[in-house]
Amino acid sequence: MKSYLAEFIGTAWLVLGGCGSAVLAAGFPELGIGFVGVSFAFGLTVLTMAYAIGHISGCHLNPAVSIGLWAGGRFETNKLLPYIISQVLGGIAGAAILYLIVTGTPGNDIGSFAANGYGDHSPGGFSLLSGFVTEAVLTFVFLFIILGSTYVKAPAGFAGIAIGLTLTLIHLISIPVTNTSVNPARSTSQAIFVGDWAIGQLWLFWVAPIIGALLAGFVYKFLKLGKED
Repeated sequence: MKSYLAEFIGTAWLVLGGCGSAVLAAGFPELGIGFVGVSFAFGLTVLTMAYAIGHISGCHLNPAVSIGLWAGGRFETNKLLPYIISQVLGGIAGAAILYLIVTGTPGNDIGSFAANGYGDHSPGGFSLLSGFVTEAVLTFVFLFIILGSTYVKAPAGFAGIAIGLTLTLIHLISIPVTNTSVNPARSTSQAIFVGDWAIGQLWLFWVAPIIGALLAGFVYKFLKLGKED
């Protein structure tokens, strides 16, 4: 239960910190964070939580990460569903807190609420295919780096930095395409509050990241096959 609670809190922080920076700070030009600042905000949420709860739950904060680690032989099957449920609920909790903050302004218009989308709802107008390829490939890279940086022979103590910076780079690449998901829990949390088109397009932000994560897990497991831990 401690691991599940840690995942709940960590994922809530990821959504509140990452999506919060997009919804609250990026919309004010005088603050000057732009999409570069949002990219770093998402990376910092993972970086900070990696050292806060990594020793408790592994700091997955993402169903795709849990699935990828499972595919790579680094996570137990019996914990997979409880982790995913904890992450989704944590993401929704983070989005609910953000919603309460955002609706404290006159008009109560949450807009897109940093939801993920393609086509007309892509920041750059990118197609479904572009969105699918982006989410699958970048999730593959994300999991590949997670598996490598947390490997027993990797330099100790630096995994959180590598993973946080990877997520930052992923956002720098893909915010214009899909508003960046690579995390089904993050996408679900925002879509619930936006409703309508965000719910209709949510399937992509589950399917593509999971495919990318599974491929990364299987490929990494193959690459280190036969090597001693």
